[in-house]
Amino acid sequence: MTNDLKQRTRKFAIDCMLLCTKLPKTREYNAYVNQLIRCSSSVGANYRASQRAKSKADFINKLKIVEEEVDESNFFLDLLYEISKIENLKLNNEFHLLLKESGELLAITIASIKTTRNNSIK
Repeated sequence: MTNDLKQRTRKFAIDCMLLCTKLPKTREYNAYVNQLIRCSSSVGANYRASQRAKSKADFINKLKIVEEEVDESNFFLDLLYEISKIENLKLNNEFHLLLKESGELLAITIASIKTTRNNSIK
């Protein structure tokens, strides 16, 4: 599962970047695009860091950062999707796939945090 998530979070960052290359190069889009690129790549970087955690508390803390970054990615994907619909950019499929993946990554991260917390209580 660890390697699978490393690959998925890496692919998520790359796919977000590739989507961003299809968006207009304007000041307004660039503000959101830059945010999406930062937070989507941070998902993978922080997940990798969680795998080197020094304790369960450190692991949970690092996963909480992953949770925040994937949620932020989801926000900017949704925002850019709504704007692209207004501007009729025809990128619905790419957005839907990335929104689905960000939702799955968020659910996995939250489940991992809950499982680790429950196992710490025992």
